[in-house]
Amino acid sequence: MDEGEHTAETTGTDDSSDDSSDDVVNEQQESEPGGTTSDDPSRSSNEPADDHVVANDPAPSDDGESSESLPTNTSSSSIDHSELQREHSSADGRSLDEVSPSDTENITTNTTNTNTTNTANTANTANTTNTTNTTNTADTTSGNDTNLGSSGRDRSSPDVDLDGVVLDDDNQGLFDDLLSGEPIFENKEVLRPSYTPHELPHRNDQINRMATILVSALRGETPSNILIYGKTGTGKTASAKFVSQELESTSQKYDVPCEVEYINCEVTDTQYRVLAQLANTFIEKNQAVIEERIERYERLRSSASEDPSALEQTEFSSTEAIEERIERLQEDADEMEEVPMTGWPTDRVYTTFFDAVDYHERVVVIMLDEIDKLVEKSGDDTLYNLSRMNSELDNSRISIMGISNDLKFTDFLDPRVKSSLGEEEIVFPPYDANQLRDILQHRADIAFKPDALTDDVIPLCAAFAAQEHGDARRALDLLRTAGELAERSQAEIVAEKHVRQAQDKIELDRVVEVVRTLPTQSKIVLFAVILLEKNGVHNINTGEVFNIYKRLCEEIDADVLTQRRVTDLISELDMLGIVNAVVVSKGRYGRTKEMGLSVPVEETEAVLLSDSRLGDIENAQPFVQARFDN
Repeated sequence: MDEGEHTAETTGTDDSSDDSSDDVVNEQQESEPGGTTSDDPSRSSNEPADDHVVANDPAPSDDGESSESLPTNTSSSSIDHSELQREHSSADGRSLDEVSPSDTENITTNTTNTNTTNTANTANTANTTNTTNTTNTADTTSGNDTNLGSSGRDRSSPDVDLDGVVLDDDNQGLFDDLLSGEPIFENKEVLRPSYTPHELPHRNDQINRMATILVSALRGETPSNILIYGKTGTGKTASAKFVSQELESTSQKYDVPCEVEYINCEVTDTQYRVLAQLANTFIEKNQAVIEERIERYERLRSSASEDPSALEQTEFSSTEAIEERIERLQEDADEMEEVPMTGWPTDRVYTTFFDAVDYHERVVVIMLDEIDKLVEKSGDDTLYNLSRMNSELDNSRISIMGISNDLKFTDFLDPRVKSSLGEEEIVFPPYDANQLRDILQHRADIAFKPDALTDDVIPLCAAFAAQEHGDARRALDLLRTAGELAERSQAEIVAEKHVRQAQDKIELDRVVEVVRTLPTQSKIVLFAVILLEKNGVHNINTGEVFNIYKRLCEEIDADVLTQRRVTDLISELDMLGIVNAVVVSKGRYGRTKEMGLSVPVEETEAVLLSDSRLGDIENAQPFVQARFDN
């Protein structure tokens, strides 16, 4: 067998095991550079490989490029030829200079079997498992069954179909399990306070009264100002928004310029902010009107340039007049400057709002929700200016609709503002249990999927809300929370237990939570106030609280703070709304703070005694009582 035939045959026996490969290499290094085949009759070229991967084609590297320095039948690992020459020359006793390039190729061929396993490992490290599978697929497709053995595939790597790989449960995300259950809600937003329903049960009388007052706006007249009173959750805002939407839709139907602007004075609670928000709203609408007019005039100009008779039924005599009107409109749009939320003088903001609202003919209804908050924060100046604007406006008319929970807030208004603002008054009474049930049923039909509620859910929610304030908002929150609790527990329907759980969750008093998280020193000061109130002391002053506080600190072995620091702690409790403290002058004896509890005594005391350090203070009652006996 000549040297070329031996090279091809040696390369073809890549399927032998690691031990066999080591024997072949040892025998070949003892022979001449051409080498001879192994004398071991137990190995044949068709024996399948068990421990390494056969690679008949250069495996692609990570960057998609094949290794060009390898022969066709070598693996993807690069081979250092100079290192092979050095090793072979030392094995047969020749110097490195005596090794020829042909010998290098023979060395490379003979060493292929030894490096095959390392090459597979390197390929696996660079491209885990995928490189091996790609090599097997390529070998099988190209028909190299001889190299792969009788089975036709490499048994050293698993036969994995990458297209059929399915992620196991360990790879699921955080929300996958939560999304697996069927949702109970069809439209949860229906149960939100911000939702305005298309029908308001048991509020027809109030809605009709508002409609009869505001219908004058559709005739181009100024409607009377309206004040709406009622407790929280009686449908005041929802009814007002419903009437406003009907008013705007009807105005569009009859092409009457009528607009309603809603402002929540709980958020926008100063005169500057109210005027700035109104001014920017009307500036934006005016710019839209100007843009629409410019487009209409440009179409008319184009038509008139082709047919001058197009101007016969218009107010323009020539295209030059149309161009002048377009330029004037563009100047108006450029002059409109939005009001920043801070930084301008109030009179400039008012002038900007006045010019914006009077830009063209329209009737504006300004709805001020929580109007008492605006009066409380910034006085009645805003209401005075708004109520007196109609006498100065040329093109537009303004009407005010105020909504308040406080029936007495008008007592603090200027008599002139009160007379003009309260032209019409509408009172919303609380709902009873039957009315709340109708409201909940009407909303539940839209909010939940069919048959998602048991029969006792809606009556129970209505009963809970009616026994307190007749608050529809509270009833809706209770129903929504019950549905959310049922959905979180992956229940199929909302049951009575979910309503009771929602009631307990909502009933969790925020003040109680604040008391529970107070520092120990603040708890001792608060407990001193509680002990004084329980013993009939009214108008508790700081000195009395400090005396009891010192005794309590001695009982639980706590550090005693100075009286000035205790006064600061009382101020913090006042800020949190737990106590109500006021500074009272005692004449020549100076000033002191008098205080009283703003929270329920029994519940607050129970929360304090749940603290492990304060649990032994119950025996403080006798010495407190003895102090007042003396």
